[in-house]
Amino acid sequence: MIVVRTLTALLVLLAAAQALAQDRRVPASAAEVRLSYAPIVQRVQPAVVNVYAAKVVQSRNPLLDDPIFRRFFGVPGQQPEQMQRSLGSGVMVDSSGLVVTNNHVIEGADQVKISLSDKREFEAEIVLKDSRTDLAVLRLKHSHEKFPTLDFANSDELLVGDVVLAIGNPFGVGQTVTHGIISALARTQVGITDYQFFIQTDAAINPGNSGGALVDMTGKLAGINTAIFSRSGGSQGIGFAIPANMVRVVVASAKSGGNAVKRPWLGARLQAVTPEIAETLGLRLPTGALVANVVPNSPAARAGLKPSDLVIAVDGQTVEDPNAFDYRFATRPLGGTAQIEVARGGKTLKLAVPLETAPDSGRNEIVLTGRSPFQGAKVANISPALADELHLDSDTAGVVITDLADGQTAANVGFQKGDIIMAVNNQKIAKTADLDKVARESARLWRITLVRGGQQINVTLGG
Repeated sequence: MIVVRTLTALLVLLAAAQALAQDRRVPASAAEVRLSYAPIVQRVQPAVVNVYAAKVVQSRNPLLDDPIFRRFFGVPGQQPEQMQRSLGSGVMVDSSGLVVTNNHVIEGADQVKISLSDKREFEAEIVLKDSRTDLAVLRLKHSHEKFPTLDFANSDELLVGDVVLAIGNPFGVGQTVTHGIISALARTQVGITDYQFFIQTDAAINPGNSGGALVDMTGKLAGINTAIFSRSGGSQGIGFAIPANMVRVVVASAKSGGNAVKRPWLGARLQAVTPEIAETLGLRLPTGALVANVVPNSPAARAGLKPSDLVIAVDGQTVEDPNAFDYRFATRPLGGTAQIEVARGGKTLKLAVPLETAPDSGRNEIVLTGRSPFQGAKVANISPALADELHLDSDTAGVVITDLADGQTAANVGFQKGDIIMAVNNQKIAKTADLDKVARESARLWRITLVRGGQQINVTLGG
């Protein structure tokens, strides 16, 4: 009996080997030899553009910091200006001349130009910038024609192993095509943007590819190439792209005429499930997003979400961690509801969460101009929308710095975007008007209490 079984197993293995050998063959015709990605590239390439951004910066001469040097050599106070340039890529997503690229490509630019694949150049205006996704939408100026575009793929249908092409302008050498496969999906620990949910590919991506197209084998836009993991500065086979479904949301906001991206607001803070938390909850695997708190009267509260609920899916799509939830929820269209699947007390529940934006009333954003350490800082009251944007708790009080003017006092003394000003010279700061009033007062010393990254910091600055 043992001999018979052994013989049978050998025959099965032999048959499998012969079948595998039959799959491996030389091309049977000249047509098979000429199999190529060229038809896809020819269709896609005209919609991929080069983006050139320039901004004026002042050259900083360290000798000008020395008052003795200035006194004896009469160096003028105005420092010479230089033009700082950057380059990247972009994708035409609307035939009227709407281009999507990375926000970091055009950040701070005074002038933006778009170069088409046929070498024509157009000046462009910035329609919308979204630092949370590192995406920006541009519009060609003085254009009165229909441009070739790329359609969006459904990036949720992509699979690891799918062949993809990356098209962009690496190192400024000109439009270049590389190919590879999707190496991984739903990368959430990359640390590039607020919405961490990236497509990973081994298609060669280099500096200058940022904002370019990652396309699938149907010629549709699967993602926007954004970053690489590299120790040398060049491609090492690990590139990351923003999924097309997120790009679609940003482009839709730009088309609707908004200057900011409108996304659904949950109204709850989520935390990752650690192995220790999983053991406490009796979970087999440390996956899902644990509800830490719920904002009263928010969509989450009205849907019945409660602290300690474990979110495991959004509209039938599995949630591995809070970053995955943020992406899934942010790509849902406004209006209607999203089905949030949660585990509670050993049971699985489905909750219908309304898809609506966070209220943004009472922000009262102002720029501080008084002679103080805050000069040049743009500050705002913490509205629910701003708290959601900055990942703050709903009960956070104070005034937050939303922007800093280059070369102004606030930037020079070390303030950062996202700093929450709690008190100045023992005066509590509850709203922007409080800070504006304090900043207009003269003082020899400025004692400032702020919160940065969840940590309270006390700072003393000279007047």
